[in-house]
Amino acid sequence: MDLRFASGCDLARAVQRGELSPVELMRFTLERLERVNPQLNAFVAQHSAESLLEQARAVAERLARKEEVGPLAGLPLGVKDLEDTVGLPTTHGSLVFRDSGPAERDTIQVQRLKQAGAIVVGKTNTPEFGYTAFTNNRIFGPTRNPWNLERTPGGSSGGSAAAVAGGLVPLATASDGGGSVRIPAAFTGLVGLKPSQGRIPWGPEEALRFSHCIVSGPLTRSVEDAALWLDVTVGPHPEDPFSLPHPGISYREVIRREPPRLRIAYSLTLGYARPARSVASAVESALTRLEKAGHVVEPVEVQLEDIVLDWARLMAVEDYAFHGGHFRDEELLDPGYRVGVELAKQLRPADLGDVLRLRNRLVLTFERIFARYDVLATPTTATEPFAAEGPIPFDIDGEPVATPGGAIAYTYPFNFSGHPAISLRAGRSEAGLPIGIQFVAPRFREDLLLQLAAQFEQLLPWANDWPNL
Repeated sequence: MDLRFASGCDLARAVQRGELSPVELMRFTLERLERVNPQLNAFVAQHSAESLLEQARAVAERLARKEEVGPLAGLPLGVKDLEDTVGLPTTHGSLVFRDSGPAERDTIQVQRLKQAGAIVVGKTNTPEFGYTAFTNNRIFGPTRNPWNLERTPGGSSGGSAAAVAGGLVPLATASDGGGSVRIPAAFTGLVGLKPSQGRIPWGPEEALRFSHCIVSGPLTRSVEDAALWLDVTVGPHPEDPFSLPHPGISYREVIRREPPRLRIAYSLTLGYARPARSVASAVESALTRLEKAGHVVEPVEVQLEDIVLDWARLMAVEDYAFHGGHFRDEELLDPGYRVGVELAKQLRPADLGDVLRLRNRLVLTFERIFARYDVLATPTTATEPFAAEGPIPFDIDGEPVATPGGAIAYTYPFNFSGHPAISLRAGRSEAGLPIGIQFVAPRFREDLLLQLAAQFEQLLPWANDWPNL
């Protein structure tokens, strides 16, 4: 087994069968962190080697005593630096929080992952407050893509994506308010799941956000890993009043069954976007595989207006309401983030009403599609990974972008609408860079999404195709 790139489930099985010691796995992880992380800048804070080995030895001792251990027992875990975990600071990638002390509690997602046996290794890099689609900030600098160190792994969960795709840890937390799970997944060849709002409890404090656009989710190497992640993190929590009831199923069991014959609609534009030729080619080729597998695959005409500015206004006012009390010196903020702060200050109640009405129209548009089709497919991003330091490209294949959303125009509509979505690897470009395809399902149908994703993974396997790091 290649410990660099084995799936989390394969590693967990080896640990629980006694074929791999949790201590051996943690020592390997520490060696990878020391050798590879300086190239990637994926992790920006880390627990001590002594502490991590002690936790791994505790798991090994429980296994030796035949005690019950969780399904993630001994697996090293990265936590995005927008999310609290005990003993490490949360900087949000911002000079505003540069001197934060260690967190005193875990988020609900991290609590449940730890209860399942995962061992938090450290915090992964993020752009300031997760506001953009490449991972760079003024505290830690840029995170680099394991497939090409000159390129970005995307954002805002770029540190987590680089850690998993770079063979540092098998699993890492992520969050998605406009594509921040799916864009990094596409740029690094991972599985990136954005669940329905409330599927994974959000909080505790973060549950107070009012946009209902941001969700927690996993970045993993396999669909089975994403299914296991849901199995250990879903279900209601009293500190998140919007958390959903437990679905009453095991997602790992669900993906063991082939999906029924599905009607899959696809759109390369959503009515306003334009993908690079390499992206369009990879996505259409992948869809042909699904058609040959027996599904009905049809182009669908979607005539959406680009809602990026409306989405940005809603996210800006929410972020300012949540963090603005800490902004005593706005000069500490990244200039790009300050644009959002000014946008939030200028937003009037009538403007917010317009945004919410637009959101309702968007939801109805997608619901009409799902009345006729089971799943909607699009590119995950319009381009291949771009420069590590940014900016987001203003042209695609030598022509100006068709929309302000440009290179990342396919993800944020589904944060607005609340539909679950997943990014999977559709192939690699001539430059060897991963290209992602996005599948979107009706609200609360993560089971259907993962079933299709598992079949897709069998049709276009990537388990043995990883960066040479």
